[in-house]
Amino acid sequence: MGKIDESKDFLPVRIAVLTVSDTRDMSEDRSGEVLVGRIEAAGHVLADRMIVRDERDQIADQLREWIARDDVDAIITTGGTGLTGRDVTVEAHRDVYEKEIEAFATVFTMVSMQKIGTSAVQSRATGGVAGGTYLFALPGSPGACRDAWDEILQWQFDYRHSPCNFVEIMPRLDEHLRRK
Repeated sequence: MGKIDESKDFLPVRIAVLTVSDTRDMSEDRSGEVLVGRIEAAGHVLADRMIVRDERDQIADQLREWIARDDVDAIITTGGTGLTGRDVTVEAHRDVYEKEIEAFATVFTMVSMQKIGTSAVQSRATGGVAGGTYLFALPGSPGACRDAWDEILQWQFDYRHSPCNFVEIMPRLDEHLRRK
């Protein structure tokens, strides 16, 4: 397991939260609330928050809009990662990704197995990078959002976490765009 290097300064990450749902509004968005609470408690900045319908184009368009913004470093979506016909969040993410972070899905499955056993196979959680922005698609349950944040994302979004973390490589995520 990694550890926190207290000799380093904490660097807040600007994170947008997108809930994908045909039925929820902000007052009913428990998963979004879990993420917002944990993001802010960790010292990060909530860059934006929205709810969009389970429509692939709408999800991808919102991801692209946030990726284009200078004040968004990462995007976490919740909902639409299951197996039903309306679950299109993963496809929308992959429409946008430049690179997929395959190990995120693997580690999330390992964490989920400890909590919900073989039901973890029903999740298609994913992560990737586009335009210098991290993107993560989490299931729509508050428990899954807690697990992903508490066991994976809070550590990877902490610059002090060693041996490595997402924050320390953020300045290089879009280096291929600057080489032209």
